[in-house]
Amino acid sequence: MDGAIIGIIVGITAMMVMIIKTRIPVALAMVLACLIMGLFAGMAPTELVNAIKSGFGGVLGGIGLIIAFGVIMGACFEKSGAAVRMAKTFVKICGKGREDLALGFTGVLVAIPVFCDSAYVLLHSLVRAISRNTGKSSVGLGVTLALGLLITHALVPPTPGPVAVSGILGVDLGVYMLWGLAVSIPMMMLSLIYIRKVGKEYYRVPNGESWITNEADWANLENVKETKDEELPSNFLSFGPILVPIALILTNTLIGEGSSNFHTFLELVGNPVVAVGIGVLMALYGLTTQIDRKEMIRSMDDALSTTGLILVVTGCGGAMGAVLKASGAGPQVAEVIASSGIPPLLVPLAIASMLRLIQGSATASMMVAATMTLPLVEALGLDPVFVALACAVGPVGFSHLNDSYFHIISRTLGITELSDQLKIWSLTSTIAWAIGASIIMTLNLLFGKGGTLIDPIIPLAVLGAIVAWMKTRKLDAPNKIATS
Repeated sequence: MDGAIIGIIVGITAMMVMIIKTRIPVALAMVLACLIMGLFAGMAPTELVNAIKSGFGGVLGGIGLIIAFGVIMGACFEKSGAAVRMAKTFVKICGKGREDLALGFTGVLVAIPVFCDSAYVLLHSLVRAISRNTGKSSVGLGVTLALGLLITHALVPPTPGPVAVSGILGVDLGVYMLWGLAVSIPMMMLSLIYIRKVGKEYYRVPNGESWITNEADWANLENVKETKDEELPSNFLSFGPILVPIALILTNTLIGEGSSNFHTFLELVGNPVVAVGIGVLMALYGLTTQIDRKEMIRSMDDALSTTGLILVVTGCGGAMGAVLKASGAGPQVAEVIASSGIPPLLVPLAIASMLRLIQGSATASMMVAATMTLPLVEALGLDPVFVALACAVGPVGFSHLNDSYFHIISRTLGITELSDQLKIWSLTSTIAWAIGASIIMTLNLLFGKGGTLIDPIIPLAVLGAIVAWMKTRKLDAPNKIATS
């Protein structure tokens, strides 16, 4: 076996051990893995260090500002009530009886600039209010919201994960955004079939610190007061900071290059950095004018402080990609995969899914998967857009005890038994993963490069196995009143 391939195996193994079993942070573990890979491949020390530095700076130079701007925009949404306004608007549009669908669409849109954990905590009070006033189980409503948030958190820029993946793989951000939205919506809507079943079997309507577990008792409750519309920002101010940058980026991507003044202007405002910056200005001067300036600045500073690790890990992902490319390991790994008969697009999906299962972080999982797959894209003739989507879908599934989001959802929905938590959230996220993977494999077969008829069959088979398992085991929901 060639030294470069041995280096990849040893480096990745060492990185995973360091992340899981030691106090070494993810970023340092990735740098040490880069050194192991480069040395095994026979790279000179100076060449190896230069590759690490150039890869680190090259990725951050393209996406660092987008990530920072996205986080600032998210802070504005959290403080201003814009997310609540969007949810109420979707409830009106979807109509009575479709509140879960409305919350799902809210999640899909809100998580584009806001981290899913923060957005879920922010919107959970609305879930409780809708559940209390309609009699619908907060489990079904809350899980739909949580899944909508998770899907676009993983798939649609300018959330840090997908921005990092697009930067590492060199994918046009507008094209990636368009495909990400196209995959996100059917993922959420098809997952509703299972979520509605779970919502009926685990009936929970909030009643103070306890829960009503049957509809007859809910009928005697009083409705709770909701936030008044006049206390919230308008629809234009709420939706604008998200939709305007998306429209500018997509317009620039779709219209293409030209020599006219209009094309020059569009090339400027449609650049992702400028477009997201415009969205930030709209959020700052449209949503936060009623909030104390010092309080708002403190909130943005706190939000930006959380991006440091993300930026460093993203840069380390670029460094690892540069080392793999400089060492010449990419073509050798590609040859092994091609000779094995494994569908190539399954590789980034499997890497991201495995990392998510092992270490819990969706963002880190997709960035490492993108880094590991980068040398294979050209060698195997893969379409980088669908490779990026596969990296992003992988971490949607397999959420369990090592994922903080798992605990936030379970705690706020009053679900205390581990078996119930796994059925309600872990299985839901894995079903969404199988749906998303099937969609991406099919799209790659139709529109991408290097796809084969077997590609969509594997995730569909996983989905079929989950459905078969569900039929053999009835999800019995115990009538326990749990405290949140």
